[in-house]
Amino acid sequence: MAGARYVVEADGGSRGNPGPAGYGAVVRDADTGRILVEAAEYIGRATNNVAEYRGLIAGLRAARDLDPDARVEVRMDSKLVVEQMSGRWQVKHPDMRPLAAEARAVLPAGNVTYEWIPRERNKDADRLANEAMDAGKQGRRWEPAPRAAAPVAEPAPGPAASAPDASAAAPAAASAPRAGWAGPADLGTPTTLVLLRHGETPLTPLKRFSGSTGSDPGLSEKGRWQAERAADSLAARGTVQAVVASPMLRTRQTAEATARRLGLEVRIEEDLRELDFGDWEGLTFAEVMERHPADLTTWLGSPRPRPPAAPSRSPRWPTGSPGPATGSPPGTPGRPCWWSRTSARSRPWSGWPWAPRRTPCTGWNCPRPRSAPSSTTATATPRCGCSTTPPTCADRVR
Repeated sequence: MAGARYVVEADGGSRGNPGPAGYGAVVRDADTGRILVEAAEYIGRATNNVAEYRGLIAGLRAARDLDPDARVEVRMDSKLVVEQMSGRWQVKHPDMRPLAAEARAVLPAGNVTYEWIPRERNKDADRLANEAMDAGKQGRRWEPAPRAAAPVAEPAPGPAASAPDASAAAPAAASAPRAGWAGPADLGTPTTLVLLRHGETPLTPLKRFSGSTGSDPGLSEKGRWQAERAADSLAARGTVQAVVASPMLRTRQTAEATARRLGLEVRIEEDLRELDFGDWEGLTFAEVMERHPADLTTWLGSPRPRPPAAPSRSPRWPTGSPGPATGSPPGTPGRPCWWSRTSARSRPWSGWPWAPRRTPCTGWNCPRPRSAPSSTTATATPRCGCSTTPPTCADRVR
């Protein structure tokens, strides 16, 4: 049985050559000229020729999906692609060879012919390619425009019109989509998450631990260069609709480079804050191995242990408990002071699933009392080198 006859019109474009690129393709009924399928996509940074080949491949695949045995006439305004796919010109460029091979593999060679047409006869594919490039510039995916529904013929007047046959209504009811679990799930457009590491900081080449409670370094000159190159890459990729970063300076600066490039705002997500390396902050791996060999070995062997003096992420103390007798929070000036945000009792930070608001030490960090307090006033000796009397912990609750 002979396959259906289709006409594929394909085109591609690049704004810069190379630059932001996209393709468009339509599949028509060869007999009526009616458009059966439209396809388009923003492909990021590419050349005109790459975009044209990608449009050809998309059009051939769309025709194959309609009928694997289809006979297809390809019409394009790219003389290069038409001549190469017809076998009259060699495919010399290394970027074109895999694309040409991919296009030849979609349908049997005897089922596809190629014809060059002027650009004015390829307006539909050209329009789709430009729509795809516009969508990519706006950070979204191309979607086909809704088509007008075909008119429904009125039933012929007569007795049959007033008394519809039940047997004729049965196929329509059977073809209706089923509701509930049995029906097809409409999951919508999938969301793609692109994870971007922050650029280099002054501590990176020194291989020093840099968590959430150290000096919070910004990007180095090389790090800023890396952030700009990452922004260029993401802009060329297209379809980025939101930029989210942790509150750390290095991640904010990296994210801001991408956001500026895309015309977006950076959303700061507190829950993405870096881990706290405690007493290891700012130290090299060798220095930690020298000063805390047992702790480092334990930390490397399991994800559960934490560096010395790092805030715990285990469940917080039961309500009313004064907490353990030892193990005060960090007492170095400038290090954060951790506090429970919900309890009325005077107990310092004891571990939350996510980091609470931090209050930097300005000369005194309320330490954890070494015995259960009888009131809401902490009476333990300061650990940050200050000799002033600490305020009540109740005054410091955030």
